[in-house]
Amino acid sequence: MSRKAMIFRGGWDGHEPKKVSERFKKLLEKEDFEVDVFDTQECLAETEPLLKYDLIIPMWTQGQMDDRYAFHLAEAVESGVGLGGAHGGMCDSFRWNIEYQFMTGSQWVAHPGDTWYHHISDLSPDNLAFVQQFYPSPDDGFETTYTVNIKRGAASPIVEGIPDFQVRTEQYYLHLDPCVNVLATTLVTTTGPHSSNGPVAMPVVYTKLWGKGRVFYSSLGHVDRIYDEAPEAQEIVRRGLLWAARK
Repeated sequence: MSRKAMIFRGGWDGHEPKKVSERFKKLLEKEDFEVDVFDTQECLAETEPLLKYDLIIPMWTQGQMDDRYAFHLAEAVESGVGLGGAHGGMCDSFRWNIEYQFMTGSQWVAHPGDTWYHHISDLSPDNLAFVQQFYPSPDDGFETTYTVNIKRGAASPIVEGIPDFQVRTEQYYLHLDPCVNVLATTLVTTTGPHSSNGPVAMPVVYTKLWGKGRVFYSSLGHVDRIYDEAPEAQEIVRRGLLWAARK
């Protein structure tokens, strides 16, 4: 019998939630999953319907989540439903929802290599216009080429046999739960006031546990094409989602 996965998508269009979610859907269908896709958070309105899924994938950049929805999602994962995702679709989400952030294990706070180091909390048209006027960024100002360093001896099927690789995409600086199991890192050198702290080995891929549930996250994949340009990034996501799914 095939397993079931759910993707709920929305939020900021710049991360191409529809394209990326369709890619993840196809990856899972090749692994014999049935995948339901929702363009609303109303699918989180009750806990019981979530328990039929083996894996839930958030694909929702920024936005807001009702606390009740977060509680239902957390209860489902605690019971054994897997949770997995990538980039801003999972961990640049629901900034005011502490239950969600605690469960997922991290939150984006900066693109560390940018010359434009003022980062806005809300990607509203007014805020974007303000930043473009007073703190303009060059084209592709958030994208940079960097190396993803696989953690040797991690003993995880998610990264086993994958060599270090380069990718050109957004480099994420995250605030992280110290309990996460780091599987890959990247060396970041910040600009602006944080640069006084020197280079930092920033986690890129990690896992953690939430009750009986498994949580997987990769910060790779600003837009859909990144997974074609860096097939290692897609393979890590494929393996990570399968690892997280309820066994």
